[in-house]
Amino acid sequence: MGRIDRQPSSRRAQWGSERTRTPLDTVHRTPSEMKIIWGRVAIIVTIAAWVGYLVFTVVPRILSGEGVLATLEAILYGLVVTFLSFSALMYLVARSGAFGRFRDHARIPRGELDRHFAHRAGSGMTVLVPSYAEETSVIRKTMWSAALQEYPDLRVVLLLDDPPTPADPAVRARLEETRGIAAEIATALEMPRARFAENLFALEHRWILGPDPVVDAEALEHLVADYDLASQWLRDMAGTWPHEDHVDTFFIDQVLRELASDLDLTAQALALAAADGDTPTVAHVRDMRRRLVRIFTAELTTFERKQYASLSHEPNKAMNLNSYIGLMGGRYREEHGPGGTLLRPVAGSTSADLIVPNADYLLTLDADSLLLRDYCIRLVYFLEQPGNERVAVTQTPYSSFRGAPTRIERLAGASTDIQHILHQGMTAHGATFWVGANAVIRMEAQDDILEIDTVDGFEVRRYVQDRTVIEDTESSIDIADRGWTLANYPERLSYSATPPDFGSLVVQRRRWANGGLLILPKFWRFARSRHRSGRSVSLAEWMLRTNYMASLAWASFGLILMLTLPFDSRLLSPLVVFAALPYFLAQASDLKYCGYRRIDIFRIYGFNLILLPVNLAGVLKSIEQALTGRKIPFARTPKVRDRTATQLLYVAAPWAIIAFSVYTTWWNAQSENWGTAAFAAFNAVTALWATLENIGLRASVADTWLGLTDWMWVDARPKASAAASEAAEVDWREVLYRGYPASGESHRAVASVRDALPAAPPPADAEPATSDEQTPEVVR
Repeated sequence: MGRIDRQPSSRRAQWGSERTRTPLDTVHRTPSEMKIIWGRVAIIVTIAAWVGYLVFTVVPRILSGEGVLATLEAILYGLVVTFLSFSALMYLVARSGAFGRFRDHARIPRGELDRHFAHRAGSGMTVLVPSYAEETSVIRKTMWSAALQEYPDLRVVLLLDDPPTPADPAVRARLEETRGIAAEIATALEMPRARFAENLFALEHRWILGPDPVVDAEALEHLVADYDLASQWLRDMAGTWPHEDHVDTFFIDQVLRELASDLDLTAQALALAAADGDTPTVAHVRDMRRRLVRIFTAELTTFERKQYASLSHEPNKAMNLNSYIGLMGGRYREEHGPGGTLLRPVAGSTSADLIVPNADYLLTLDADSLLLRDYCIRLVYFLEQPGNERVAVTQTPYSSFRGAPTRIERLAGASTDIQHILHQGMTAHGATFWVGANAVIRMEAQDDILEIDTVDGFEVRRYVQDRTVIEDTESSIDIADRGWTLANYPERLSYSATPPDFGSLVVQRRRWANGGLLILPKFWRFARSRHRSGRSVSLAEWMLRTNYMASLAWASFGLILMLTLPFDSRLLSPLVVFAALPYFLAQASDLKYCGYRRIDIFRIYGFNLILLPVNLAGVLKSIEQALTGRKIPFARTPKVRDRTATQLLYVAAPWAIIAFSVYTTWWNAQSENWGTAAFAAFNAVTALWATLENIGLRASVADTWLGLTDWMWVDARPKASAAASEAAEVDWREVLYRGYPASGESHRAVASVRDALPAAPPPADAEPATSDEQTPEVVR
């Protein structure tokens, strides 16, 4: 496949960033037997070293009789080592399960997929793309990757969550462009769709009216011509697509040109068949013609929940999804009132302003994610195989786009690709979590976890929980609690963007760290319920799920304790190193497996060190929400010259970690506490390396200055005219809608009209007024 010429990127590539833009293989390389064996050995070594550390170091210190403080210190250090070793062990267990799945996986042949969907009847799939303040170029690529999925009866809906009437002209212009993307794509698809649908109809019509259907040379020639036309149409589109960054490279090469190459291969095979005097069967030709129609057929639309007062306006992705899913399968009339436009359900025989079709499957797709060409058909094929009837959600955990222009985006991408392996391994142990960037979901399973509330007199349907900002994790527990399972498909078929700078990474990682502790009790209740029903959760599932939800909390607190508390050097045993070494060696090997360098393990270690305050802040937010019962929103950080600025705490904390590690090194060297000194020196070097590479001196100074001076500035609020204010307050429609206010109720529009009414007569038993101006004359 040819490559396009490089054009200047919108972001200049940093020194040390990624140069290759070739993505990882769709099908994982088969791991060798030795790799699998060494993975199991690593698990054994980790357990043995941990047990040895407790037996030969911690327990003797506890029994030494050196006092209460020494005992508490040994217990605390033993707990820290235990929790960190447990997380390392779960990493090794998950990767071992993943490599077993990669070894056993066989890719489903194209013919089997065609045969399956040729005779399949159903109500299709709805792709939901939730979006808030995304760039139009990002949304456009995502919508195209969904629209070109060759799935029968496909509907792609952009769930636009931007404020519907922005005051800023630039924001308003972007919103109008975003609203037009669906129609733009539908118009572009119309020409090839109409041609291929017409040719399919003509061929089937000829076969129906004629004698026994037969694939003659003319039918085969026309089929080859149509496949050539489809391929050229995609290549022409790839040639004119704006090329600004590495994500555009991926879209052009892997979405457009790879689909074109797939169609090319089919055309070449058909031409070879004709040259050999052989032809495919009638059924096969019909299937190939239907495939062309499916590729270029999709209904595209945009839905804005904030246009309707009767839908939830909660500021999160979960309620954006819930608002639309709750309307599916219904017909609605728009009713315009003083509080806004309402959606009222109507019967099937009544005319409707909005009709939302139902679907067998939902595909949730983040607005910055891309799907490869056969994502939908492969995952639905998997769901519809015998034995998978109770699989509610399947996905391919997303991979990162290669060729990241910044070092931090490359490093975040490496973490993403490692997580892809771990999520595949969790499926091997029945511990899959729904990762919300992309997933195919059975609508039947969504109905099973539906919760219905009433808010302000309107029904609110919750299919995806919005109690936390990691809504997909909590929904995974809800789905499992209803007897459904989740599974990761063992291929790379989806890709998503990673944060390009430290500020945006902080926003993402705080969100990931917030919520796991809140969901953990729900999982424990689910595990107890399963145990009472005689279907106990396996030990591996219990440990993997617990680690997934809580490891950020204990790892953050544990590392803070190890960095700050002056533990007795006798607690630092070589066995601690042996317990951690298999984890680091395995992760270095996995980085190499994913196309990175083994030395990146040190970058990731320092990267995690400087993210400690971020993870800790997310954990503390979870604790705050648990104590107060209020959802914790995230504030959006300001943009500074094509990057996201970092809050003062998160840009100052890495430098504080470096300074404290240097001081700890010096202090322990003075005390000849060489083990602790070496550990502190290693932390200082890796944290400094990570800070300079991923934040930088200039950005650190700029964000520190911004954080110190930001309090001096406030946003100016435009003053409304008195006439406009009065008109806004007095609204007779709203008065009729809301009615007379109850005691204690306050509403400006109602109060303004009520105050303008003539004064009501005083009660019969009211005392007369006593002011000087109103004192009546005394009758003599």
